[in-house]
Amino acid sequence: MPLPAPDVPASPRLALDCRTLLDHRIGTGVCGCCGALRPRYKRLVDNIFPEDPEDGLVKANMEKLTFYALSAPEKLDRIGAYLSERLSRDVARHRYGYVCIAMEALDQLLMACHCQSINLFVESFLKMVRKLLESDKPSLQILGTNSFVKFANIEEDTPSYHRSYDFFVSRFSEMCHSSFEDPDIRTKIRMAGIKGLQGVVRKTVNDELQANIWDPQHMDKIVPSLLFNLQSGERTESRSPSPLQASEKEKESPVELTERCFRELLGRAAYGNIKNAVTPVLMHLDNHSLWEGKTFAVRCFKIIMYSIQSQHSHLVIQQLLGHLDANSKNSATVRAGIVEVLLEAAAIAASGSVGPTVLEVFNTLLRQLRLSADYELTGSCEGSTNIGTKIIKAHEERQLQEAVIRTIGSFANTLPTYQRSEVMLFIMGKIPVPGMHPALVSSGSGSEGTRMIQVMLLKSLVQVTAGFQTTNMLTALPTSFLEPLLSFFLTEDPEIRLLVLQILLSLIDRHDNTAKFRNVSIISDISVLKLKVDKCSRQDNLFMKKHGQQLYRHIYLGCKEQSSGKQHYESLFALLGILSVELANEEVVVDLIRLALALQDLALSTDEVLPVFNRCAVHALAAAYLNLICQLTTVPAFCQHIQEVIEVRQKNSPHLLPEDVFIDDPKLLSSLEKVGGDVLFLQSKITEVLGGSGYNTDRLATPYVPQYTDEDRLSKRKSIGETISLQVEMESRNSPEKEERTPAEEITFETLKNAIDSVGMEEQERERRRQVVEKFQKAPFEEIAAHCGARATLLQSKLNQIFDITIRPPPSPSGTISSGYGQSQSRSIPIYEMKFPDLCVY
Repeated sequence: MPLPAPDVPASPRLALDCRTLLDHRIGTGVCGCCGALRPRYKRLVDNIFPEDPEDGLVKANMEKLTFYALSAPEKLDRIGAYLSERLSRDVARHRYGYVCIAMEALDQLLMACHCQSINLFVESFLKMVRKLLESDKPSLQILGTNSFVKFANIEEDTPSYHRSYDFFVSRFSEMCHSSFEDPDIRTKIRMAGIKGLQGVVRKTVNDELQANIWDPQHMDKIVPSLLFNLQSGERTESRSPSPLQASEKEKESPVELTERCFRELLGRAAYGNIKNAVTPVLMHLDNHSLWEGKTFAVRCFKIIMYSIQSQHSHLVIQQLLGHLDANSKNSATVRAGIVEVLLEAAAIAASGSVGPTVLEVFNTLLRQLRLSADYELTGSCEGSTNIGTKIIKAHEERQLQEAVIRTIGSFANTLPTYQRSEVMLFIMGKIPVPGMHPALVSSGSGSEGTRMIQVMLLKSLVQVTAGFQTTNMLTALPTSFLEPLLSFFLTEDPEIRLLVLQILLSLIDRHDNTAKFRNVSIISDISVLKLKVDKCSRQDNLFMKKHGQQLYRHIYLGCKEQSSGKQHYESLFALLGILSVELANEEVVVDLIRLALALQDLALSTDEVLPVFNRCAVHALAAAYLNLICQLTTVPAFCQHIQEVIEVRQKNSPHLLPEDVFIDDPKLLSSLEKVGGDVLFLQSKITEVLGGSGYNTDRLATPYVPQYTDEDRLSKRKSIGETISLQVEMESRNSPEKEERTPAEEITFETLKNAIDSVGMEEQERERRRQVVEKFQKAPFEEIAAHCGARATLLQSKLNQIFDITIRPPPSPSGTISSGYGQSQSRSIPIYEMKFPDLCVY
């Protein structure tokens, strides 16, 4: 609708009407004699304006003007220039009704004319739009914006080399931040600014000849303007409207319009423009401290991740990681906000979209974990020790650490199996092992920092291995991963041992049976568990042959730990159950039964200093597992013996069963004096009943004894002195002359010196063997062949010398022997000197 003319007093009204008449009806006015001399396009333009602006555009005359413009396109630029001149004059004289008529005429001409001369007309049009946007009247700003949006939707046939939209980007961005007093008008101005930015993007993003809208100078204005309105909408929407109200106001909501415009902008971004589009978002969140709230930042990056092309997702993630590194000395809440955004972005990203530098992603997150541990211990980034700051920061840092660990798991879930295995090995290599990787921990943190990093990285491994599925256990648990993992199982820290058990369960369990073994109990019929059992494959058999004894030994040693609690024994039972279901063949079943009986002997042993709870827990664990394995083997006599012992325990010794041990407040005896008789499982009886079913009786009759290694003895070392004392003790314990030595042998300086020398010799021998193995693994084939050939030649020459000395030539057929003085007669050739064809030698 045209704007009403301003109210004026009655006296000057006549003069205004006369001036209007002279301006708009000049062909029939006082100067009518000159009207026929005016150009036709000017007369056509004048005729579209009515005497009263409230009557609106004269449509009949507008059709004539449009037809003339289409018939004579070379006049289009002059029409535009004349319309621009009239509009400027009307704006200056506050005749807003004629301003609206002029813009309507321009819009119709733009929609109708698509000729090669449109460019010159567009320049006049943009000049008029600029004039309206520069006005301080909101109505004119909105009018100019609407005309620009209509122009932006027009596809031009000819390119433009000199058109610039810098003014429009700046002006529309300014309108997006409008602070007009009237809230309704302010909302309209902001929405007009958003629509204008959307029009600029549509007009320029696909035209290579236009100004590059993705340049930082433009993105630094467009993106913050959109985020400002998106954030303002969140503040104003205190409660969600009803569905009816939402449908009515959907077109008028600045938030909906902003989000639609933001999604359109990101959806048009190519590979090389993602960085320029995301960087202003990061800067806006930094400048307005929006990371700490997390909600708005997460919403922004959800819009980004869902709007950009999926193959570009890794670019956003890399920018977030770089921003996290840049803020590594910022407050924990800011870093936690960035990590939360990373967590959401990783969940949205498609599989494999982390990018080519997968390990770099996890390296950044692990570095943040290590920095957070240092900050928590020192209390600040600079290392100052303020007690109040330390308490607050420790709480915030722990929240950050939990967020980083969850993010590591979220990233790992987007990776294929082979890449997840690489990530597992990468994280394992980052875990500090005392005495082996001291450089991984900062010098200021000490043993407490070492333990903290070990726990956090093992928790990260728990997240990475969750839901891990593989068909080949040799690739899922390679030696380079399994051995260091099991070494942590021998530490004194109960939390670390529990984490190691969780990792093993996640990797070995391939049919989600772990939850069915969480409660240690005597189950009369295991069919209620609905276990998923598959036949053991060849790869599984090879894995158990290679690593089975390691697993048995660590389970046995884990039961010996005095610091083991209810959760440890429940996890150990679950591990035994998973091994029986996933990897058990006949040989493995025999070994597991032997292990269970060895655990019973461990609980009975007087050499081990175990509390009463641990002894009862080991008895209960052995009983629960034998009850499980006997039903898996389906040997009736075996099941009968196990059931008989369990029934006796239920009557006479309930404290040896899991139902009375693994509860919140177990009622146990003060001491276990004598446990024997019918409450024990007999190895001879089990061997007898299983031997009748075809099991290896010789192996069953042999008690299980764990093989102690250097790793077991030295896993808890704290100093070189303790290491030497352990080695001296083990050597004396294993010496055949143990009975002949005096019980209190005096340890002198010479003894310690010899022990240190022996340690050095062992280290040299171990290093020599390692070099040999490394040479055969990494050296070229030609070098290995030459080395072996030289040794074979040396050996052959030595053998020839020995044969020449020990073996005399056989007698000749004539009975004569070789004569002296260098004259020899014909003789038989020994077998070892005969030359055979290569095909005959094997």
